[in-house]
Parts: sequence; C-alpha cells; structure tokens
Amino acid sequence: MIYGAIDKKSEQGYTDLKKVFDSIDNKQNEYNWLITDCECYPSTTKTEEIMSNKYYWITGEELTGLVDKEHLQWIWAVLSGFDKSIELSEVLKYDLPYADGYRGFWELPVTIQHPLASIEIVPWDSSLVLCISNEKDIVDKFLNNYKYSQTIEEYINEY
Repeated sequence: MIYGAIDKKSEQGYTDLKKVFDSIDNKQNEYNWLITDCECYPSTTKTEEIMSNKYYWITGEELTGLVDKEHLQWIWAVLSGFDKSIELSEVLKYDLPYADGYRGFWELPVTIQHPLASIEIVPWDSSLVLCISNEKDIVDKFLNNYKYSQTIEEYINEY
C-alpha cells in the first residue's frame, strides 16, 4: 500500500528539505535518490550545474550533506528514493518522474510515480510539498511534524 501526505500551509515560497528530512527522522539516508524535474536556487555554481541536469543520482548521505551545506530553495522537483541495492541502470529503464503537469498526484489511489521507488518527496511550485511512501511510518512522521499537513486522500476529497 502507498501512503501520501501534503503540506501547503507550513512553508511559504519554497520547500525547506532540511525540515522535511528532520520530520521523517532523516530516513532519507537509507536511500539512493534520483532528482528530476528540478528547479531550485542554490548558492554555488557547482550545485546549480548539478541540479540543472536532466537527472541527478545521489546517495542519501550526499543529499543530506548537500541540503545541510546549501540552504537550497526548492521550487519544483521530484526526489525519488530507492533501496540502496537498486542500480541507476535499472532506474533509468523507466520514464523520469516529473512534477509539473503530473496528474497522478491528485488522483486516488495514491501512487509513487517511479515503479522502483520506495518514497517520493515533491516540492511543487513553491506552494506545497508532497511526501509519498510505501512506508506508513514515514508519512505518519511527516504528518505529525507538519501540523497543517493532511493525507493526500483528505486533500483530494475536500476538492
């Protein structure tokens, strides 16, 4: 089963991934990450070059270090987390996830866009962040730490 949460009231202007990571007890370190459809505002040219590529593959520890070092302003992105045993070559056999225009975020049942991913974190147009996972505990932690968040099911049913 897939679980999802949305927060659109706690942050204004961009997604602070350090807060997201803290909210899920830094579970991001347990995965390798594929970052796609990224628009963010880094503080160094090197990070800007990395994030402007079609995709970027990074370990959870490296992603944590990047977020800790650079207070990136995440506008759009799909961060797809994979079990560390899954190779990039396997991941790239599927279409790259995207945020802008992806209807699946707003339909039930909740799904993870990449079929091999275990978790997706989606900064969406500077106005909200989605946390979708096959681990209920991760989504529950997100919901408990973002007091204005709600499940994606609740959000969809309101509209």
